[in-house]
Amino acid sequence: MTRRLGSGRLVIATHNAGKLKEIGLLLDPYGVECISAGSLGLPEPAETGTTFVQNALIKARAAAEGAGIVSLADDSGLSVDALDGRPGVYTADWAERQWFEGDPGRDWFMAMGKVEGMLQAKGADASRACAFHCVLAIAWPDGEYAVYEGRAPGTLTWPPRGTMGFGYDPVFVPEGYGQTFAELDPEEKHRISHRADAFARLVAEQFA
Repeated sequence: MTRRLGSGRLVIATHNAGKLKEIGLLLDPYGVECISAGSLGLPEPAETGTTFVQNALIKARAAAEGAGIVSLADDSGLSVDALDGRPGVYTADWAERQWFEGDPGRDWFMAMGKVEGMLQAKGADASRACAFHCVLAIAWPDGEYAVYEGRAPGTLTWPPRGTMGFGYDPVFVPEGYGQTFAELDPEEKHRISHRADAFARLVAEQFA
């Protein structure tokens, strides 16, 4: 049987306040107090894995070892069937600007355009099937771990539509819907998202 979290403190392996809040709200009903790796001054480890599972575990293990208590990390991204699963673990990297482009932040329109350009280069008959993936990894300081994978299948559309999402949301139409993630009400999006799927699996095993 998988080791259980129980109530108490949990380090979320992130330096992003928004992600800490989102995960904290999801775990609050189970008596879990979430603190971020950033608030503890822990460094962000290099994500050298080639899969979502590997990168989630790298982050979770680094935070657990650094804080000395159990940690939770996530890794997520978009995989496109016709592009052999790309961008995959490089989903965010495809949106990174180079130093000579000025703004050092992420340009998601550029990233969406790169995906669309690669699809168009494959011809009008290229499959537009894709999926968002999320992996949640729990790591204990003694080395034990648990992994939960979530998936939201869909198709890509062009041009981008909607203003309520982020990342690749404006070009992702979830299976069974006619709107993109960026057009859906945020509550509906979160209900059917890849992260919601992964959290449902985590809760079923850890708190049921």
